[in-house]
Order: sequence, then structure tokens, then C-alpha cells
Amino acid sequence: MQENKIMYGYAGKMLFVDLGTGILTEEPLTIEMAKNYLSGYGIGAKIMLDRMKANADPLGPDNILGFTTGVLNGTSAAIGGRYTVVCKSPVSNTFNDANSGGDFGAELKKAGFDAVFFTGISQKPTYLYINDGKAELKDATHLWGQDCKEIWDSIKEETGESKVKIAAIGPAGENLSMYACIINDGFRAAGRGGCGTVMGSKKLKAIAVKGTGKIEVADKEKLKSLNKELLFALKGSEKTPLGPYIKNFRAYGTGCDNRQSALGGDSPVKNWSGVGITDFGEENANKVDISTFDEKYNIKKYACNSCILGCGAIYEVNSGKWPIGATERPEYETFAAFGINCLNSDVEAIFKCNEICNRAGMDVISAGSTIAWAMECYEHGVLTAEELDGIKPTWGNAEAIVELTEKIAKNDGCGKFLSLGQKGAAEKLGKGFEFLTVCKGIEPAMHDGRRPTALGYSRMYQFDPTPGRHVKGGAKTKPIDDLKYKTMDISKIEKFSDMPNIARVAYQEMMNAAGVCMFSNMVYPGNWMNEAISAVTGFEIYPSKSFYMGLRFFMLRHGFNIREGFLRKDFDMSPRLLGQPPLPCGPNGGVVVDNKLMGDLFFEGLGCDVETGVPSREILEKIGALDDVMEIIYGSETLQENA
Repeated sequence: MQENKIMYGYAGKMLFVDLGTGILTEEPLTIEMAKNYLSGYGIGAKIMLDRMKANADPLGPDNILGFTTGVLNGTSAAIGGRYTVVCKSPVSNTFNDANSGGDFGAELKKAGFDAVFFTGISQKPTYLYINDGKAELKDATHLWGQDCKEIWDSIKEETGESKVKIAAIGPAGENLSMYACIINDGFRAAGRGGCGTVMGSKKLKAIAVKGTGKIEVADKEKLKSLNKELLFALKGSEKTPLGPYIKNFRAYGTGCDNRQSALGGDSPVKNWSGVGITDFGEENANKVDISTFDEKYNIKKYACNSCILGCGAIYEVNSGKWPIGATERPEYETFAAFGINCLNSDVEAIFKCNEICNRAGMDVISAGSTIAWAMECYEHGVLTAEELDGIKPTWGNAEAIVELTEKIAKNDGCGKFLSLGQKGAAEKLGKGFEFLTVCKGIEPAMHDGRRPTALGYSRMYQFDPTPGRHVKGGAKTKPIDDLKYKTMDISKIEKFSDMPNIARVAYQEMMNAAGVCMFSNMVYPGNWMNEAISAVTGFEIYPSKSFYMGLRFFMLRHGFNIREGFLRKDFDMSPRLLGQPPLPCGPNGGVVVDNKLMGDLFFEGLGCDVETGVPSREILEKIGALDDVMEIIYGSETLQENA
């Protein structure tokens, strides 16, 4: 059992930074807070509900920007290296979270803090430096304008700490691009929803952390045994049906299935209007197949902190049109966004776009998707070459894709309106609305929710409290033997009100909050995650408790949105994403997703009112530790008016 005097698995402190006054305040992370909200966006959402007033301007001083570690960060637990950034999104005005791997989360905890929360706006550029529990704000005026790799070297030199870990914004965040992200370790991204935009609005250039502290765990032997079990499962996975995929994943990363994704209906094609087989074609799909070119560019593999999968790699490109030298191998989302969705099969152009985004601090999903939107607008004469600074972005035009990406990164010319994202650009120009592919203003992940075996993506994109995400549970539906089978009645495929599907949501919520990589699903044996959390913290995390904790994290995020005035009806989704009109052929041909029905079943299963999405008193009481949400819902006149 957890001892009151020791916070096993935690540093035991949170740091609150008022950038307007420069005041830094340390507060203890209580055992009660840890037991109820665990870590990551569990604690982040609780803090935002408690300390952030409703309807705050996302780019104003009252928005809270939080960096929250996962409970497994900084321990020896395998595959537990992710941390989460929370804030109110300037794009959707909803709760926003974005998680990232690398070493930053573990280092922050070893430096003495489980979370850091920022309010206010600094009068001049600044960065926070934490060295073994000592935190101070430092002038970053001389660093403003540097990209996310340049600042890495600058802060190392300035602090004299060669191993300092840094999370920073680049020019995109400084210029308030609506899809600016936060880059840690030089290339790992907390990418979605404009968290880098919020950081830029606060004139916060970076957080630099250096820690030598040790995170004590409650049961070292148990954790050691669990890690051995996981390694054994990974080795044994070679003999399972998933074995070949896991082998490819470890060799080629998240893009190991690029070819199949392009042709099999997973990747969006031609701004979600095309079909992989006919519009992208096998020849192009073969060109983006990582196995065909990885050996040519790969110079080094890497893994995130404490990860046994090790899916990353460093490439080197020293010739061709874009000789960028050492660069990071793009993830699947980058290949899909700048490649397949733009009908572009030039992998070196994709490498270049990835490098531009990493340096500028831009979300690759929204950046590539916005360029795909511009390409379709150009195709139909809605945007002209003159409006695009002389660039002619025809489908598959690699040079144009790179040029537009550079324009966005520099906030130059047409890049100024393209940096607003699809919806923001359409609103700025007053046109192009018919080609939008967004969920509450945010471009969704590069996984097609019209695919018959993955209709759950559609429900998730529209109705998760953080719209447009693909890592929020319920992504897959039960397999259908006949992929030609199409139906409007998706309840015949999967009923989301069934307990197993709500359990899937709760499980993913726990993974995200704990700092566990979702790809660990490939090798996790049984109840490994819950047992690992128990071994680290000393808390008893058994399956039913884990289930209710996961739902608590969901309801905290959901309750935040309700407080902001958003009910179910306020979460819209571009018709094209749902098959309106349906694709003419291919794996997703003819599919029209009935997202209303999926939403009905989802909210019903969660114990919410089907029409409004508002959770019942009964379910909130059953989940527990949701007094804030209870007060928001049942003490709010605004809620009744909005309903």
C-alpha cells in the first residue's frame, strides 16, 4: 500500500508560473490528487477546471498551458515515456491535449516536478529553466526567431548543461500559426490543437530541464518482473499473427504500412475526395513503401525514453533537390499528409517538409492537410496562382508542396492565411468552404473513418472532447469478413453502447494519462499496464478501478467543454469525412457513415443524455471524484439555455 510519507512514482511537486508577474509558486502534489487523477491530462484537466475561468480567451492571459508528466515517466517501466501538454485550443475553443515521447517527460520529473502550469503573458520573450528543483525565468529575447533545433544548441551553450532537455516553439508558434506545436528533444512533437500557438501567445519560448533526481517506486522487484514479462511477450510476439507487423514496426516505425494504408482505405487521398487504388495508384504506393528506401537513408535508430520497441530512425539526405543532411525519419502521419493525401510520392520532398515542420514547430497533420485543401481549391479555380505567390499546386507537385510548407513556416505571403488551417484560411478568404475536411475546425488524423473496419474513427473525430484525434479509444470496429459489405445501420457492425467498446475508450484514457505509448498494445500481456502503475505507485489499480479512472479522465475533459458552452450539437464534422457524397469505388466505396447513430450509441453507453451529450448524475457519482463536473452541469443556467 502507498505510504503517506513517500510519493512513490512521483516527484511530489507541481510548479505554477505566472508569466505576467514572474512569480513562481511550488505546490505539493497530494496523494489524494494522485490517486484520483493519476497523472498526465488527468491532473491537467483537474487543474484547468479548478483554476481557469470559463470562456477564457485561448490566446489570453487566463488560458492555462500545462506540461504534465506520466506516472511511469522517469521510472524503469518499459514503454512509459510520454508526457502531455494541456490547454484550451485556439482552434476549437475546447479542451486540448497533445502528448509526445522522447526524454523530456522523464527529465522534468527527475528535475523535481510532476507538472508545470503557466498563466499570464510575459512582457518579453522568456524561457523557464529548471535544474534539480531550482526554477527560474530567463530572458529569451535573443532566442526569439530561432527554430526548434537551433534553440536546442543555444540553451545547451547558455546553461552549460550538455544534457539539458528542451521543449520549445519555433517561428510558427511565435507567429501564432493555428497549428503551431511544441517540439521537444529537437524533433518529438506535442503536435495537435495549437498548443504551440498558446505557448507563443504567452511569449514563452522554451522550457529547459535538467534533473538527476531518482523517482522511487513502491515495488522494485515487481516492476522488474513485469518488465521481463513484457520483453518475453515482445520476443514471443514473433510467433503470433501480429509478429510480422511488429517486426516491420520496429524496423520501419509508424510508416511501416504506408503502402497498404494508401491502397487499403486507411490513408485519406486527394483531400479525402479520392481513392488510393485509382488516384494514387500502386506505382506511387510502392514509392512510399519504407522498406524500399529505408536502407538508402537510415544512419541510426533511436527509441523514446524507456521504450523497448524503438521505432525511430535518423536519415541522411546529402543529394537531390533537398539535401538536408541528417534528419528524422517521418512518421506515418507525415507520409500521409504531405504524400498520399496530396498525391505526392516524392519521399525526399516529404523528408524536406518534415524537417521544415520540425524546425518551425508545426503540426504535420494540419500543415499537410491545409496544403491538400489549397491544392483542391487551386484545381477548381477557387484559389489562383497569383493568390499563392505564383505557386501552382497541382496534385502531386512535390516542389509546390515544399514551397508552400516553407511559406507557412516563414509566415510569408500566402503562408499567412494558410497558417490559419483549412477553416481559418477559408474564413479569412471567404471561400473554399466546400472543400473543408475538419472536425470542429481541426484537421483530423490521417486515418479514414469511412473504412468499414474502422468506422470508430469517425465517432472519435467528432465526439471526443478533443476533436480530430485518433488516439482516444474506440478507433477500430469489430472486423467484417466481407469488406464489400456496406450499411447505413452501423449497429450491425458494432454497437458502441456495448461495454467492451466503452472499456476500450477507458483503457486508452488510462494509457494517455499514464504516459504509455499506444503502440505498446501490440505486446502488452494481459493486465500489464495496471500492474505496472500499481508497482510504481503502490496504489491498487485493478481492472474495474482502471475502467472508472479512464472514464473519469474522459468526463473531466468532457465537463470542461460543457462549461465552455459546448454540447453535442456543437461538435460538427465536414460531410466529406463521413462519405457525403460517398466515394465511387475502392475499399471505402459507397460507405456513408451514420455518425448520428454512432454518437447516439456512444453517449448512451457512457451514461449521457443522447441528445445533449450531458452525463447523468448517476454516472458521475458512480465514476467518482467528479464534483467539479457535477457542479458545472447541474448548477449551470447557461447549460439549460444552450440545450
